[in-house]
Amino acid sequence: MPVTGLIREVYLRPGDFCFGEGKLRITTLLGSCVSIVLWHPLLAHGGMCHYMLPSRKQPRGNTPPDGKYGDEAMELFMLELKKRRTIPAQYQVNVYGGGNMFDEQAASGMEIGKQNIEMAYSLLEEQGFTVTYCHLGSFGHRKIEFDVWSGEVRLTHVDHRKTGS
Repeated sequence: MPVTGLIREVYLRPGDFCFGEGKLRITTLLGSCVSIVLWHPLLAHGGMCHYMLPSRKQPRGNTPPDGKYGDEAMELFMLELKKRRTIPAQYQVNVYGGGNMFDEQAASGMEIGKQNIEMAYSLLEEQGFTVTYCHLGSFGHRKIEFDVWSGEVRLTHVDHRKTGS
């Protein structure tokens, strides 16, 4: 889909969250973190999170949701859906990340990527979303680019075991 005019680009760092519409491109780089991408094909709006950990270890109290945690990132999504009067079944859902950033021997004790993946599936199922596409686990990092106006998501996956870096 051709785009005229300026594209607003947002780069998500770990813990960031973005939801919007129009000429918006959301980009992030993932290792063991996970990004959930939601897109509403009829209304052409959507968003992305970049969470680092499945959940907090201590109670949150009265503080607002923090996108660093999977369960709280999902709260942010649900607030956006409520604001837009939409429901989870109306969205296309992509899930990325949860990669292992260490070689096979070092990876044996590192489970954060796996825990992040499990949390994503659990949260999405609990809220009534259906996953359209996923690219999860394995080794290395992923670059994700999401064009909100069209719903197109571009993925670049680099397996550091194959590149020697």
